[in-house]
Amino acid sequence: MLRSLRVRHLAIADDVRAEFEPGLNVITGETGAGKSILVGALALLLGDRADRSLIRAGEDHCWVEGLFELADSRDVDAVLATLDLPPCEDGQLLIRRTVRANGTGQAHVNDSPVTVQTLARIGDVLVDLHGPHDHQSLFHPAEQLAMLDALAHAGAERAAYAEVHAQILELEAQRSELVGDDERFAREIDLLEFTVRDLEEASLREGEEEEIRREHEMLGHAQRILELASQAAAALTEGDACAYNSLVQAQRPLDELARLLPAAVEWRDEAVRLAKAVQELGIAVLREAGGIEAEPARLEWLDRRLAVYQRMQRKYGGSVAACLAELERARTRLEELRSRGQRLAELDEELARLRTERERRGEVLRARRRAAAEELAEAVTGELEFLGFPGSAFAAELFPVEPRADGMDRVEFGFAPNVGEPMRPLRQIASSGEISRLMLALKAVLAEHDRIPVLVFDEIDANLGGEMGHAVGRELAGVAERHQVLCITHLPQVAAWGVAHRAVRKVVREGRTFTEVVALDERGRVEELARMLGGSDSRAALAHALDLLERARRRSARR
Repeated sequence: MLRSLRVRHLAIADDVRAEFEPGLNVITGETGAGKSILVGALALLLGDRADRSLIRAGEDHCWVEGLFELADSRDVDAVLATLDLPPCEDGQLLIRRTVRANGTGQAHVNDSPVTVQTLARIGDVLVDLHGPHDHQSLFHPAEQLAMLDALAHAGAERAAYAEVHAQILELEAQRSELVGDDERFAREIDLLEFTVRDLEEASLREGEEEEIRREHEMLGHAQRILELASQAAAALTEGDACAYNSLVQAQRPLDELARLLPAAVEWRDEAVRLAKAVQELGIAVLREAGGIEAEPARLEWLDRRLAVYQRMQRKYGGSVAACLAELERARTRLEELRSRGQRLAELDEELARLRTERERRGEVLRARRRAAAEELAEAVTGELEFLGFPGSAFAAELFPVEPRADGMDRVEFGFAPNVGEPMRPLRQIASSGEISRLMLALKAVLAEHDRIPVLVFDEIDANLGGEMGHAVGRELAGVAERHQVLCITHLPQVAAWGVAHRAVRKVVREGRTFTEVVALDERGRVEELARMLGGSDSRAALAHALDLLERARRRSARR
C-alpha cells in the first residue's frame, strides 16, 4: 500500500504530505484546489514524463516522495533484481524524484539512483492508475485482449506462442532473402566470385604490410647503411687507434699491475672480455650490413606488394581486418546462394514444423481465452447490475485472425444496456457515463486476479449522476477489500464509502496560494459531504451527509 506521499514545489503545492490507509481512501475538494496535483505527483513517481512548467513559481525544482509498505514485495523485488537493485527491506519501498527547471532530474529507489525507465518498470507492478480519460483504452482491441489475458492468467501460454511466432518471422525473413529473380542472384554470384577470387589472390595477412614497409625502408637506404656500418667497424677493430687495439694495449700494464695489486686482476680480466666483445661487435656489424643489398628485383616486388595492400584496402574497407572480414562474408554468402535450393528446402521444412507448433500453441491460448471470455462476460454483467444496468449484458467475443505476435485472436467487447437491445461494440457507445461504469465493472472483476497492490481512480465517476454514487461507492469498496484504493471523487455518495477521507483545500497566505491536504475526522467528513451536497451551512445538508455515512457503513457491514 501507499503509506505516504510528499510533494514540494509542484504547482500550488509548496510542501504537502498526505497519509493513506488500507482500503478505500477518498480524496475530495473543490475544483482547482489541487486534487490532480496528488495524482500528478504519484504519476511522476511511476515514471511519467516531467513537465517543468509545473514547478512552483520562484523555485528551481520540484520534489516528490512516496513510501510504500508492501505485505508481499515479491513482484517488486523481482523487478529490482533484474535491475541489480537490492530488494525491499521489510516490505519498505521508498521512491523519490526531483525535477529541475534546467531540465535535469534525479530518481531514487530505496536511496539507490535509478532512471525514469526504471521507475516505469517498478510502477507497472506497483500502481494501476486510471484517470477520467483512461476509459478510452476500452475501445482498443489490444487493450481488450490484454485485459482478457490477465483474467485468463495466460501469460505463459502467450509467451510460448510469441516465442514460436518470432522464430517464424526470422526464418521467413531468411527465406525472402533467398527467393527472388534468378538473374539477380546470378549477378550477385558473379560479383561474389570476383570478390573471393580477388581477395584470395591477394593473400593478405595481418602484420605483413608492416613487415614489407620496414624492409622497403631498409633497402631504400642500403648504401647509407653500408657506409655507416663501415665507419663503425673501423672505429671498433681497424687501425692503430681503434677500440680493440686500445683495449689490447691496456692489458700489458694491467698484467704487471695485477702482480702488485690484487684488485687489478679483475680489471685485467674485464679488459680482456671487453676486447673480445668489441671484436665480435665489429664482425657482427660488417656481417649484417654486408648482407643488405639493394636488389632492384626485390625492391620492385616490395613495391608491387604494397600496392596490392593499398588497392585491397581501398576496395574492401580501409584495413586488412576489414578485407579479411569481407572475404569471409563473401564466401559465406556465396555458399548460401550456391546451395540456395537446398537451403530453401530446409527452411520450408522448418517453417512447416514451426507453423504447426504455432497453430497448436495458438489453440491452447485460444482455449484459455474462450474460457476467460465467458467468465468475464458473466462477472461483468453481474457487476453492471449493481451499477444501475438491470437487464444489461456484456460480452467478450473472440474472432480468428491471421497469426500475430499476440496470438491468432481478436477480441471485441460488446454491451447491450437494456433488455431487447442488440449487443454493440463498446466503440459505438456514446455515453461517457456508461463507459465509466463499464470500466469500473471491469476493474472490479479483474482486481480479483490482479496482484498490483494500489489502484488509483481519478474521477472515474465523472458524468455519473448522484443516484449512481451509492453503487459506484459500493463497487469501489468491494475492490478495496483486495487492494488499497485511492479515489478522487466529486460525488458525496461515493466519498461516504471511504474508510479514510482526505480533503484538498486551497488557501492564500501572504499573497500566495497554497494547497493543503487535511485528514478528516468524523465531524470533518460530515461537513465535507455537506459541502459536496451544496449546502455546508444547511442543517438539512448536514443531516443528509450524516445519513450518507451511516448508510454506507451499514451496507459495508453487510458485505
